[in-house]
Amino acid sequence: MSSLVVIGAQWGDEGKGKLVDYLSANARYVVRFQGGNNAGHTLVVGGVTTKLRLIPSGILRPDTKCLIGAGVVVDGLRLIDELNELKSAGIEVTPERLLIDENIELVLEYHRAVDLAREEYKGENKIGTTGRGIGPCYEDRAARSGVRLCELRDLNRLRPKIEENVKQKNLYLKHVLNSSVQVPFEGVWSALEATAHALLPYAGGVSTVLNEAFAREERVVFEGAQAALLDLTFGSVPYVTSSNTIAGGVLTGCGIGPKHIGYVLGVAKAYCTRVGEGPFPTELHDDLAETIRTRGGEFGTNTGRPRRCGWMDAVALRYAVKLSGVDSLAITKLDVLAGLEKIRICHRYRLHGEKIQHVPAYLHDFASVTPEYVELEGWDSDIKHATKWHHLPASARLYLNAIAELCECPVSIAGVGAERESTIFSSSADFLRNFM
Repeated sequence: MSSLVVIGAQWGDEGKGKLVDYLSANARYVVRFQGGNNAGHTLVVGGVTTKLRLIPSGILRPDTKCLIGAGVVVDGLRLIDELNELKSAGIEVTPERLLIDENIELVLEYHRAVDLAREEYKGENKIGTTGRGIGPCYEDRAARSGVRLCELRDLNRLRPKIEENVKQKNLYLKHVLNSSVQVPFEGVWSALEATAHALLPYAGGVSTVLNEAFAREERVVFEGAQAALLDLTFGSVPYVTSSNTIAGGVLTGCGIGPKHIGYVLGVAKAYCTRVGEGPFPTELHDDLAETIRTRGGEFGTNTGRPRRCGWMDAVALRYAVKLSGVDSLAITKLDVLAGLEKIRICHRYRLHGEKIQHVPAYLHDFASVTPEYVELEGWDSDIKHATKWHHLPASARLYLNAIAELCECPVSIAGVGAERESTIFSSSADFLRNFM
């Protein structure tokens, strides 16, 4: 099987972009299948940092074509900005290198306005969205009132629909959310005209291209945004994203059948982070949290928000493994933990005096669990220059083995630095080695 799915197995920001870039060395296609520009992937190659939001992480591979599947929602102006940023960095993204599914839904100004106004309206009960309009755009898709890229081919026919959408959103902003913001039609329309001019040359059928690629047995990497614990259905609702982030999202987001998923790689940090609100059982609130945040550069790629930091949660990670049928785990940022005398892993929760080994579906139960830990010895040596598994300190290898045992899933990759090549394979990484 010639396809690889790379998904986040925690609450996002695990380093998926770096791994997709690394593992796509011989891939013909790299595909985004859900999410929007609320997700940011940072790549470091040769000391040069590239930050991506919508364009797949394979764009730095000159022989790889990048696809944006129909399950993604796209802010046209932001994607145009991203294309221009890449061009300024010497990376020309032509229609031969990027294909956008014509069924993607467009994020418009009124989506962003509603997103921000809702958060303001909720006050202390806000869910911590990025304010980029992703959720309201997905809502319009479900309500069958959204705007797809293919509709921009006939702007005259589209105009009455946009006029009605703007009217309804402004009524909602004013009379339901008590917002003083009103979205002018002219701004929405000019953005759509600019999007049509810039992006229609990239539009096409991702499903068709992929199914033809599978028939030719070409290599395909699917790149997830956010992570399994933020899944719209299985995450800690309502503190989740607005799309299905688990491996099954590939099927509906790209229009392919399940037989085409060959291998699922789950990506997790050697510790945990979370952005925004929501339960986080292993969160640290002391100086160690700040140490991890500083060492790991734990600030949002898009927003710059500091990430909440805590110990590895094997209960939540095992849940993510099961949700996506993860074949193996990549544990990133192992180098950040160097120098800690002791390292902890949560191996179970205690809820209302009862020991449990699962993530509660009910939000208030999940927010009430107390983590119980196993404690392991840390390591002093800097591992950023390690290139082989046996180069890692014995205590670091023991830590990875403990994660594998507690999560019931082998660890195939350890990340020991930000660079593309700071990636070490274990003996259980045969598929990944052959894929490259």
